[in-house]
Amino acid sequence: MTASVISAESIPGTGRAARGAIELRQVSKHYGDVVAVDELDLTVQPGEFVTLLGPSGSGKTTTMMMVAGFEDHSAGTVLIDGKPVDSLPPRDRNLGVVFQNYALFPHMSALENVEFALRMRKVPREERRQRAEEALDRVGLGKMGGRKPRQLSGGQQQRVALARALVFNPAALLLDEPMAALDKRLREQMQEEIKTLQKGLGISVLFVTHDQDEAMAMSDRIVVMRDGKIVQSGAPEEVYNHPLTDWVASFLGDTNLIPCTIVERNGEEAVVDLGGLGLAKVRDRGASGENYAVSIRPEHLKFRTRASAGNGCAATLVSSTNLGATVRHRLTAGGHELQLRELSSDRGAGIRPDEELWVGWDADKAQLLVLES
Repeated sequence: MTASVISAESIPGTGRAARGAIELRQVSKHYGDVVAVDELDLTVQPGEFVTLLGPSGSGKTTTMMMVAGFEDHSAGTVLIDGKPVDSLPPRDRNLGVVFQNYALFPHMSALENVEFALRMRKVPREERRQRAEEALDRVGLGKMGGRKPRQLSGGQQQRVALARALVFNPAALLLDEPMAALDKRLREQMQEEIKTLQKGLGISVLFVTHDQDEAMAMSDRIVVMRDGKIVQSGAPEEVYNHPLTDWVASFLGDTNLIPCTIVERNGEEAVVDLGGLGLAKVRDRGASGENYAVSIRPEHLKFRTRASAGNGCAATLVSSTNLGATVRHRLTAGGHELQLRELSSDRGAGIRPDEELWVGWDADKAQLLVLES
């Protein structure tokens, strides 16, 4: 991967921020009879990188636009650093915003686009030119200030938009799927650079995406949204490994969902009956509902010997697909179809389709959850 060209050093007016808290209290947005956001409570702490993750129509972009002031909320209150901003227009909320299409002015140069944010704040001409040049230099575009947006690549346009959003030292940064148009390699590079910049500045970020990998790579906390509500919130590894419902588990990646009956619950562990797979111990986060299932990620299912202790069952290999770095195995066990994923270098030698094997998993890698569907 290319070395980072974005640096937090010497961006005018910036430093380790102790501000930038964003809070939504019972915020709703109605479009006629349609409820786009439903009584949302959300807090972004100073210096925290929070991602709103969800499918199209989940309310994540509408939520961000209400924070920015580009959408009026129907009910509730939005606060920045503890102060209500409901009556303030976007320009007075002191928030840097980077949109999916970057929203650069095509007739302006890169430097003029970055300057524009300062011009709107009545910064003197010489000062705004100096600050804009320094901001472009920090994002690796110091020699491209004279180019128009059409003369820049997608990644370069994104850097200009980022420089413009940061040049006036905002309280927080709002990012609305800013990497959606980039190719995979450049997107991964920009993810790393933005995260490095955010940590260096100590600035709060509210990030919107529908890309699960992007959310996992960049976030301090992921807020999963569905139908205008928050359905789960937590650190990336917590939400991924311990989803509360089958919908969250499936939305965040491939998983094996096995319907079950609870035999016993004891603190953070439960004993469940997996039908044809027998009894098993699994992680229990206290999810409550009418129907339950166990979620086991494919990478947490392992080939084992029958004599191995712990959870396990006999399985038959149906097929194996080499995906480069990993191999995906499809199996059947106890009337269920399962996926097992392992590193290509760890692939078991001589495993053939229709061969009976033994697979197992650790109790803390299997999550008891509510089966909604």
